[in-house]
Amino acid sequence: MKNTSVFASAVAFASLVASASPTLSRPEDVAKLIPQETAGETASRMAWWTDSRFGMFIHFGLYAMPARHEWVKTYERIPEDRYRVYFDNFNPDLFDAREWARSAKEAGMKYVVLTAKHHEGFCLWDTAATDYKITNTPFGRDLVKEYVEALRAEGLKVGLYYSLIDWHHPDFTVDQHHPLRGDESDETYARLNKGRDMARYRKFLVDQVTELLTQYGKIDIIWFDFSYPGKHGKSRDDWDSPALLALARKLQPGIIVDNRMDMNDVPGGCDFLSPEQFKVTAWPLLNGKRFPWETCQTFSGSWGYHRDESTWKSPKQCLQLLIDAVAHGGNLIMNVGPTGRGEFDARAKARLEEFGKWMHWNSRAIYGCTEAPAEFETPDGCVMTWNPKTRRLYLHVYSYPSSGAIGLRFADRVEYAQFLHDGSEIPVKGLPDWQKATDPGACTTFCMMPVTPPDVAIPVIELFIK
Repeated sequence: MKNTSVFASAVAFASLVASASPTLSRPEDVAKLIPQETAGETASRMAWWTDSRFGMFIHFGLYAMPARHEWVKTYERIPEDRYRVYFDNFNPDLFDAREWARSAKEAGMKYVVLTAKHHEGFCLWDTAATDYKITNTPFGRDLVKEYVEALRAEGLKVGLYYSLIDWHHPDFTVDQHHPLRGDESDETYARLNKGRDMARYRKFLVDQVTELLTQYGKIDIIWFDFSYPGKHGKSRDDWDSPALLALARKLQPGIIVDNRMDMNDVPGGCDFLSPEQFKVTAWPLLNGKRFPWETCQTFSGSWGYHRDESTWKSPKQCLQLLIDAVAHGGNLIMNVGPTGRGEFDARAKARLEEFGKWMHWNSRAIYGCTEAPAEFETPDGCVMTWNPKTRRLYLHVYSYPSSGAIGLRFADRVEYAQFLHDGSEIPVKGLPDWQKATDPGACTTFCMMPVTPPDVAIPVIELFIK
């Protein structure tokens, strides 16, 4: 049920902030409109997220029915009257929020983020701000409500994705991504946008964000997506990002917010960076400093359900995305696009099961871990993660050594070594003195590996550091 007094006060607060938010060019001026924290306060608020390291993204909407990419409406320039067929027939009758939550938990994920509204404008909750919502479809239920309750029952943190973009809303101005876009001339955009009013649209954003952050209890993450400044694009001024962020922080003081509101240059303007669909090879920097980050990835090339898309990553590639993220101090949020009937398809289930199997044995090489200190040189064929609290170093063996040994250049720091999946000892042995003398630059100590690799997708060696 909606708390009417909270809702009303939130709208009043957002209106107050918005009225004091003219177009500002200096980041320090924008920052004055946003609640500020000390570094310690931010770290404390985000500690659960940093320790979790692994989450699930769920992209679900009308686009699951055409089943050929979540941007199908704009890729194929589908007008509203033709896109309406998906709304009129949307009925994910096999949807089970409890099954979604169980799948995430069994895969080893600690939090989930659901697309409450994607760019197409369709809303998965019973919003009062538009009729373009799930409760007006044949399905007829508030999916967000069921999702939130199911996650909490499984002990998972609750995240909601909210698109700043809305290709359905009559006041959202046509831009470079809109299905109605024409040529790139100013005259064409002026004609297409006659009668559209972004001020009214900003009020719509405030109303919807207020609903999401007041009607469903504690929300742990909100993912705003996305800004694209420039001619015929949209920036923080189009969304009034300072007002939206201030509203989110007021309604949910502990909430974690991504960086897609075009405020990376503003102190307090985001909580984490969100590199998408590429391998991160070094800890990302913001304003010259290491910053919390999360890579968002898909099993295939699409976020929404794509029936005929065949470039699916192998289970090992998926595991490497997780390990590589943690090895550079970040998180992985792995996406699932449910089918038009509301289920995870067989391919997604298979990948999630592989994650779950590997995490059952190796989760302590992920949870609470981060990039290894520079004093520990990464052995060939391995990737390392480090738990600073337990002082355990983890060698993720990507390339099993044909020589039967993995060389260590920091062996004087190793107290004990074992396979993590079964706790069996890995002997650590040094070279004899005569052999050291023949090649002074070579590794002098080795993890002696069994000839037969263990039946684990990516074996992990746990090193107890002195």
